[in-house]
Amino acid sequence: MIIMAVDFGDARTGLAVCDKAEMLAVPAGVITERRFEVCAEKAAAAAKERGAELIVVGHPLNMNGSAGARAEKCEEFAAALEAASGLPVTLWDERSTTVTAHQYLNDTNTRGKKRKAVVDAVAATIILEGYLAHRRASAESKS
Repeated sequence: MIIMAVDFGDARTGLAVCDKAEMLAVPAGVITERRFEVCAEKAAAAAKERGAELIVVGHPLNMNGSAGARAEKCEEFAAALEAASGLPVTLWDERSTTVTAHQYLNDTNTRGKKRKAVVDAVAATIILEGYLAHRRASAESKS
């Protein structure tokens, strides 16, 4: 199944997709949009364009597992995206993914404008990799 992950942000929203075998997650671009509803519509169009059957939206819970204001905004975005796309949308805990994305970019010496342009897509890829690992582990435990 092709799955698209979304790292929703106020100014930039990162996208990532996986292959049908759910083995490889890759960055799929960044939506630069500040208007909430327009961003949801653009993400829905990206999902359709890529043939996604499921969308995973990063859910930035607090370190203690509670949902703060940012998590609630992502929940609202997920609902808007589900309505705009007609696809099932699930939330996935994304604690520390942006920090991890910055670490990856440090390791590859990606700096300046290029870094700003890709960090959100890298974060979306990390979200998707975590979700895919969970799906594989769940499938293995059922076997």
